[in-house]
Amino acid sequence: MATTQPQVTKMDLVYKMPEAANVEVRRDLEFPGADGSALAMDMYLPPGKHDGPLPVVVLVTGFRDEGALARLGCRFKDMQSNISWARLIAASGMAAVLYTNRAPAGDVLALLAHVRRHASALGVDAGRVGLCASSGHVPTALSALMGDAAARVNCAALLYGFTLDLDGATGVADQAKTFGFETPCAGRTVGDLANDAPMFFVRAGKDQFAGLNDAMDRLVAGALAANLPLTLVNHANGPHAFDLFDDTEMSREIIRRVLGFLRFQLDQV
Repeated sequence: MATTQPQVTKMDLVYKMPEAANVEVRRDLEFPGADGSALAMDMYLPPGKHDGPLPVVVLVTGFRDEGALARLGCRFKDMQSNISWARLIAASGMAAVLYTNRAPAGDVLALLAHVRRHASALGVDAGRVGLCASSGHVPTALSALMGDAAARVNCAALLYGFTLDLDGATGVADQAKTFGFETPCAGRTVGDLANDAPMFFVRAGKDQFAGLNDAMDRLVAGALAANLPLTLVNHANGPHAFDLFDDTEMSREIIRRVLGFLRFQLDQV
């Protein structure tokens, strides 16, 4: 999630893997955005030789880069925390993708279509695609999980995220106005979610943002009632962005579990 603290762009994760320093990075590869004009993506690949196409995880951006540059001074793909997540994913045996955007919901679908279309050249498996998102990026990730999104995503890890306003609530919309993230799922319900893409929700029990956990709790309850494939981890003492601000073994364990979920689900396809 964006904050007004420029130093957050340089903050690193509380969890490290030695192998992460050795991953291969291919920067500023072009792909056509939703409007057809060029955007850039960075690919992070496991070190060494790969035995066949890799599963791939897209780290979803739910804010416009234009706003991120104005508020934070850099694009989201260049934030240290996002780079570190991409390196961890690659060190765990998957490809990871960071990218620029102009229109978050449309551009993530355009990126996913590009990755599938050029999977062979990129060295990834078009049939094993996951998403990872946190905070205000989660609504855009959820939009790619809607049954009519044509994204064909296999799974998603969603951390301390704003989700959907259900049952007349307005907490997500209110925070979106304050912080500037997109809400492409406005007006949608749990019933619109695809029923074949496992989701891994991480709840920060001491999240500071009004309405965030209330919205997530309603979404999780509705998803369980609909018997959607869902895993929930509650970091009872975790604040928002615990992967940056809570240097505890529990935070590190949850990061490991996110990576394990992505790898397990993408290995099952």
